[in-house]
Order: sequence, then C-alpha cells, then structure tokens
Amino acid sequence: MKISGGKAVVDVMAKEGVKKVFCVPGESYLGVMDALYEHPEISLISARHEGGASFMAEGYAKASGEVGVCMATRGVGASNLAIGIHTASQDSTPLVALIGQVERPFKEKEAFQEVNLVGMFSHLCKWTVEIDRAERIPELLHRAFHIARSGRPGPVLVALPHDMLEDTVEMIEFPVFQSQPPRPNKANVQQALEMIQNAERPFLIAGGGVIRSQAVPLLVKFAENLQIPVVTAFRRYDAFPNSHPCYAGWLGFGTPKYLLDEIDNADLVIALGTRFSQVGTQDYTLLSGKGKLIHVDISEDVFGKVYSPSLAIASDAKAFLEEALNGEIFTPSSYEDSRVEKIHNEYMIFSNAKKDYTEDFVDMDGLLYDIVSELPKDTIITNDAGNFFGWLSRYYRFDRENTYIGPTSGAMGYGLPAAIGAKLAKPHQTVVSFSGDGGFMMTLQEIETAVRYDIPVISIVVNNNLYGTIRTHQEKHFPDRVIGTELTNPNFAELARIFGAYGEKIEKNSDFVPALQRAISSGRPAVIEVVTNPKILSVGQDKTKINLLYSK
Repeated sequence: MKISGGKAVVDVMAKEGVKKVFCVPGESYLGVMDALYEHPEISLISARHEGGASFMAEGYAKASGEVGVCMATRGVGASNLAIGIHTASQDSTPLVALIGQVERPFKEKEAFQEVNLVGMFSHLCKWTVEIDRAERIPELLHRAFHIARSGRPGPVLVALPHDMLEDTVEMIEFPVFQSQPPRPNKANVQQALEMIQNAERPFLIAGGGVIRSQAVPLLVKFAENLQIPVVTAFRRYDAFPNSHPCYAGWLGFGTPKYLLDEIDNADLVIALGTRFSQVGTQDYTLLSGKGKLIHVDISEDVFGKVYSPSLAIASDAKAFLEEALNGEIFTPSSYEDSRVEKIHNEYMIFSNAKKDYTEDFVDMDGLLYDIVSELPKDTIITNDAGNFFGWLSRYYRFDRENTYIGPTSGAMGYGLPAAIGAKLAKPHQTVVSFSGDGGFMMTLQEIETAVRYDIPVISIVVNNNLYGTIRTHQEKHFPDRVIGTELTNPNFAELARIFGAYGEKIEKNSDFVPALQRAISSGRPAVIEVVTNPKILSVGQDKTKINLLYSK
C-alpha cells in the first residue's frame, strides 16, 4: 500500500516508541502533523517558541531516558530551535530534530525561508541529513534515531522537503535497531583496579555517562568497596547520592577550595563517563599532571582531547563497573582511614543551608533552607543559567537518581520548558524549575503551554532586576562602569495568573513555605516570584557588608 512521506515519518516514530513530540507548527511539515492526527498514541505538544519546544524535548529525553523529538519549520523555525540542539550536543542528550524544508524544485533559489539546513547544523549535530526521496524515509529516519542514542548520545537533524512529505510511494519496512554499548577489555579493567589499589590518594569523577547508563547503584557499591571519594562532574549532581559517606562534592562554578586541593593532590584520578568540561575543570587547570589518569568513556573521541590518560578504556560506564565488580576488589591498606570521611564531612559542612531570614527581601540562604526542608526527596529540579543557581548547587543535596536536569551549555530560558518536558516524562513526580528574572523572561510564554496541556510544574523565579551573572563579572572587571545589566520586570506572579496559572509574589522569607505548599496543592502550573537583594549577587558573599535596607 502506498502512503505519504508524512505518514511514513510518523510510522517510524511510532515504531521507535516515541510518545511525545514538541513543536511550533509550520506549513513546511504539515504532512507530518496531519499524519500525527491518526496516531493518538503520540502526543503533539505545541509550544509558543521553537526554543521552548527544543528545551522541552531535551528535558523530556533526560527525564525519560528516551530519544527526544522536536519539530520546526525551515530557516526561521530551525534557527530558533538551535539553542536546544546546542544544549543536547553539549549535554550528550539523544535528540532528533525534524525540520521542514523548501520544496525540492525551489532549492538554491533563495526560496522563502530557505537555509542549507545540513550545512548550518553539521557542526552542532552528530549527523545531519536531508531526505529527498520519500521511499528512503524508513531507512534514514531509523538510522537517525540509532545515531542519536548510540555511542555518546547527541542530536541528529533531519530535513524534510515540503513536497517530499506529500509524495505517496511504496514503503519498505525497516526494523528498529539498537547496538549494544561497548564493553571493556577485561585486562584493561584489571589494570585499572590494580592502579586504584596501588594508589594512596585516588579520586573518582562521575559524569553524565553514569546517569545515562543507569549505573549509580553500581558506582555506589564500587566506591564503598574501594573506599574512594567520588566527585560529580559539572551539573551532573545526581550521578552519586550526595549524602553518601563517599561523596566529596561537585565540580563547576563555586567549587570549594578544599575539594580542588584534594583533587590536585590526588595521585590517581578515575574519570568515569565525563568529557572534562571547561567549567568543571576550572578552565582546564584542575588536574596538575602530578597524578595518573584513568579515563573511561563510551566515546574514544574524548580521550586526549583535554588530558592525556595513563589508561584509556572505551566502555559504557555501567559495563565497566559490572566488569570491575566481578573482579577481586579490596580496600588497600595504604589508604588513610579517615580520608574519605574527612572529605565528606567538609562537603556536609559546606553544603549545610543556613536559616537566614529577612523581612526586607528574600534571603537566598534561608530560601534554600526551606526548599531543602519542604520539597519531596524525589523532586526533579531544572534550572536556567544565572548566579541564583550558586545557592541551589551548594545547598541542595541530590540523593536520588534522575532528579536533576540542567544545561551544561549554560543556556538561559531552559528551566521552565525543560520542567514541562520532565513533567510529561515523569507525571507522578514533583517538578520544580529555578530561574532568574533574566532567564525566565526568555521563555515565560511557555506558561501558557503548561496551562493549555495541564502540566503542573512549579517555577521559582529569583528576581533582583538584573542580569546578575554579567553584573558580577562587570563589577569585578570594570568597576563603577555599569551598562546593560539593569532590568525592569512585570509582576511575574500576576502575569502567571493572567495566563491561567497559580502565582504568588514573595518579598520576605517567612511567606515562602506557605506559598510553596499552596502552589503544590493547587495542582496547576505555578509561578512563585521571590524578590531578592540586588546587592547580594553570589552565594557566600559577606552579607554583613551589605545594606539590607537597599531601596526597592
């Protein structure tokens, strides 16, 4: 039986197990949208901006463990979609972006909204392809899904010419195929164990590969058996339970000096499923070169890109841990008995939230004390980029797997749409996004999406009327020369109510917990705006030197 190209696209998605697709509708791929009408098992989530749709798909992929799917129209829609594709690339998130394209006879004529999509996205994606013959849709689209989720996961872009989607042809069925993740060489694993057991001050860095392969329980057992301190890579907080006695802390902005010194003095570092980001390595200065490095990663391409390993093992993180735990593991007698305990205790002191309340503004230390106390332990946290996040990263302890979703790309506007995607993947868990006023303003239109589809996420908006991160850098590098970082904002709580969501504005700490409880019990999308002191820009800042009566 002959079917249209649009129907073939949707049939492939159905075979691949796709349940949610995020988009802004576009005429160039109406054939796909029409075919979705007859596939009620696939929900189409129509967003208010392509950037929001791409963040939703990326957040959904992280929360569900499946491939995220987003769609947009040709040049203009694809350009807006790029921010989420870049985030998926830096975060190793499996994503398939389906982009409508100009009609095949009109190519190379600067047609309406024409862009060379394959060329434009080739450096952002694992693979880019334009399907110019409808009969090749099953072959190439199944391949797109395979590439997105295999090896080091990432985004794939598929361009779909408008007229091709309307062609009707005989389709050849292709199976869904998934390659097995690479397993390590047993001799290499044994060598790694011997290196660890001969080390006196080993350290393990756990990255996104641990989360993606669902290897956290195995890593806990591995760390316990070897009594090795574990630090989580930049924005991979839930790669190891933070309250566990072997947890040492996290890498990124604001990593405490005690931890940097400990890693610098390590005689062996085991990097498990991480690519050594610029932020996590403190601008690539973290490892001094005094110690040895074992690098275990699913992709051989990361070896030597930042640091040259003494031993490189191409393996899925879970497969490496399974093989290691099959061997003979013992705690070396050369270890200092108190080392792991000492490092963990320093983290626990560093991450202990303070119950500091004020009446003039919301004190962020006190806010995090309440958040830690009140949120369910399986709450999924998403966030934008911004200085406000320093409080969350320092004081919130992620003790459950798959409870953190954040952009290592540092994308602003990510928090709310990613929360929407995560809530659709995990509808029975509380999902809370954190944003500054600058980032929230970039995608706040997605409140309407949450209301329209009845997706009860809670957005906490930290409002200091500033682009706070840039203001911090500005005051450090160009003091007394403020430009471009001051903002004015609407009443975000009132705006939420206008959209049909629940909204409250909080100006002192004592009002926050009741507001949070009301937001959760409302069962609706909710916005809690918290007004903070614009003179306090960073966590750990000496508040005694700040005039807390700063004029509002």
